[in-house]
Amino acid sequence: MPESAFEGLRGLHLFEAMAEQHFQALMRGAFVQTFPPQIELITEGDPSDFLHVVLSGSVDLFSNWNDRETSMATVRPISTFILAATIRDAPYLMSARTLEKSRIALIPSDEVRVIFGLDDGFARAIVTELAQCYRSVIKAQKDLKLRSSTERLANYLLRSQIRADGEAEFELGFEKRRLASVLGITPEHLSRAFKGLQSHGVVADGTRVRIEDRKKLERFAKPNPLIDDPVK
Repeated sequence: MPESAFEGLRGLHLFEAMAEQHFQALMRGAFVQTFPPQIELITEGDPSDFLHVVLSGSVDLFSNWNDRETSMATVRPISTFILAATIRDAPYLMSARTLEKSRIALIPSDEVRVIFGLDDGFARAIVTELAQCYRSVIKAQKDLKLRSSTERLANYLLRSQIRADGEAEFELGFEKRRLASVLGITPEHLSRAFKGLQSHGVVADGTRVRIEDRKKLERFAKPNPLIDDPVK
């Protein structure tokens, strides 16, 4: 892998405390590849051959069952997926596809497991990462079970505005059908939720959204750090 790719990976929390010789050993079998949009990177049920790191672009984690599909999460730079499968040498529980042109680093899972047993700093970082993933799952469940669809949408839009550097008007970044899947609702319910937020200062035109009064929307949404993950 080129040295230029090492820099972004080395600064990732997962790798920053590793001994240099272990990091170099891990990178010897790694490679970076650029994928166009809508390319399936992994398929749920397949063995976890690689640990993936998103260096640029974004990736949709999704799952299928009984002819139904749902989006589970969006992975943005610089972060990994799906770490638990790599460490346990277990099948992937989710599939992944690129949402846009993306650069992905692929690190052989068997090498990750070897270094996990050798490097204490790496092992502690993995435990911390897995603990954070667990907490994110709990927060997602609370969001799904404790909030109405309109409240979930309101909080999602507040987080999206932060990602857009606080701009009043911003793009969702993908079609509304996928947003409905992320929020665990049907497209019809999403349409009704957007209409319900009009009185709270939200104006939507296709995939473009404008928040005219953030304070008003916050009073309705009631964002909570015990439910909402920090915006990356």
